[in-house]
Amino acid sequence: RDPDGDWSSDVCSSDLATVLVEGLYFGEGPRWHEGRLWFSDFYDHAVKSTDLAGNVRIEHQLDDQPSGLGWLPNGQLLVVSMKSLAVLKEENGALIPHADLSQYAKHLCNDMVVDGTGRAYVGNFGFDLDEHMATRGVEAVITDHPTTNLVRVETDGSVHVASADMHFPNGSVITADGKTLIIAETLAMRLSAFDIDADGQLSNRRVWAELGMYAPDGICLDANNNVWVANALAHECVLFAQGGERLQTIETSQNCYACMLGGDDGRDLFMITAKDSNHAVVSAERTGKIETTRVEVPGAGRP
Repeated sequence: RDPDGDWSSDVCSSDLATVLVEGLYFGEGPRWHEGRLWFSDFYDHAVKSTDLAGNVRIEHQLDDQPSGLGWLPNGQLLVVSMKSLAVLKEENGALIPHADLSQYAKHLCNDMVVDGTGRAYVGNFGFDLDEHMATRGVEAVITDHPTTNLVRVETDGSVHVASADMHFPNGSVITADGKTLIIAETLAMRLSAFDIDADGQLSNRRVWAELGMYAPDGICLDANNNVWVANALAHECVLFAQGGERLQTIETSQNCYACMLGGDDGRDLFMITAKDSNHAVVSAERTGKIETTRVEVPGAGRP
């Protein structure tokens, strides 16, 4: 740490990721939990985990595509079920319905962050992204697209709108003090922040960082309150400070769609990559990987 108590932000010893796991279809929602990296693999319809040697095991098999992951305070796993617009809960080794998001979520649900009480904030696509990309192109979709809701799920499974008019709400983090939620609005090319009120409602929506031509997908938080951003448009994971200053870049072998800090000391940066995000491409071939590198500043907050 420096004299002000912050962790050193020196560039890490390597800015090039190495491959830990291969043979995935499309990974998402990486979470460090009880000594393993947990993640979803969309087109294997599975929640999986790996150790630091790359030994993968299947934790749960689903009938749907899983996405965001989190845990209740009692240790029960929560899993976003993408097509059914739902959150599932682990009970007695099986995944059962926890919350129906279909009243407020559109097309496909995606990433999720769970707070210390078990309250979950869940994003969704809002529209058929692949179809719009194919017919209109990336630039047109970024410029003009439907907005949607960020959804809040209480511990009893009740569902509420956390924030309306969101531009593809995606990866999200909660700061270590539990007072701020930062979320990737992928198609607005920015990170947005909210204050978290005592009852879980969000207020004081604001821009945390404008990212330019970086499309933030999954994100994670470090102990300096900077945010690692998986850039869905490039072979990289980038560390941003509040306001948008780019602090560090890790080069990956493919487009980067999610990231997580973990390992024994919180300084292993795990990055999930794939050849593409289009379902027709990545569901046909196991191009997905988990790549990793060591960084100076450990993870903080949730997930």
